[in-house]
Amino acid sequence: MALPLSNVVTGWFAKIGRSYRVTLDHAGGLGKLTWDSAVAIVSLKVRFRDVLNQMYIMGIQSLPIVFVTASLAGIVTSQQGGYQLISSSPGYVLGTLVVQSVVLELGPLLTAIVLVGRIGARITAELGTMVVSEQIDAFKSLGRDPVAILAAPRIVAGILTMPLLVGFADLVGIYAGMQMASLDVGLAPERFFYGARLFWHNWDLFYGFSKSIVFGFVIPLISVHMGLRTRGGAEGVGLQTTQAVMFMILTILILDAMFPPLLLQ
Repeated sequence: MALPLSNVVTGWFAKIGRSYRVTLDHAGGLGKLTWDSAVAIVSLKVRFRDVLNQMYIMGIQSLPIVFVTASLAGIVTSQQGGYQLISSSPGYVLGTLVVQSVVLELGPLLTAIVLVGRIGARITAELGTMVVSEQIDAFKSLGRDPVAILAAPRIVAGILTMPLLVGFADLVGIYAGMQMASLDVGLAPERFFYGARLFWHNWDLFYGFSKSIVFGFVIPLISVHMGLRTRGGAEGVGLQTTQAVMFMILTILILDAMFPPLLLQ
């Protein structure tokens, strides 16, 4: 039996209202966490040792997977570019394609997605476990600020580490693309870098590193936010971690789409 039209309309508006409420709830939580973290940093409540420890986890331990991802990105870009361009364009254009693709897009974006899976999910699960096991409450009962201890060091480490990882990914991706261009279409390294220099702008490097700083801020911010909101025991930790990964990837893709009209026009 079909539902009355009024019930359908009411249910539709109720879903919209719940969506807006959840969105505003997350926006408010992220804003408050950003402010509390900034206050903790400015007031020097963040220990330098904690930041270094998080930088080691985010940076040094992520180098192998970033190396593999960047290498494959450079190789695939070079192969596809060679297939599409080499018969109709000068060979050196392939150097332009690889360098521009890696520096402007693939380096920052793929590194961010790798860190979402490796670091973002880890932070959410770690803090979520601390919440359900009441360790966060223990910090508060002892008069210690969980934001200064758990959130701010991860955010600072993300902002400092992400540009370094992206720079590493850019170098690896360009080198892998150059080697593949030499093997695949016989393009000499001199011709490859001639094409890269021909259309190079210093702004491209600033553009790529601007992305990395924003992504390095967003990933730990969202993962900490989602971790501290965990409820419901082990099942809640798993559910919150899954939602955090989806939230981070969607946010990164939206931010990535906003960069060209803001910085490339």
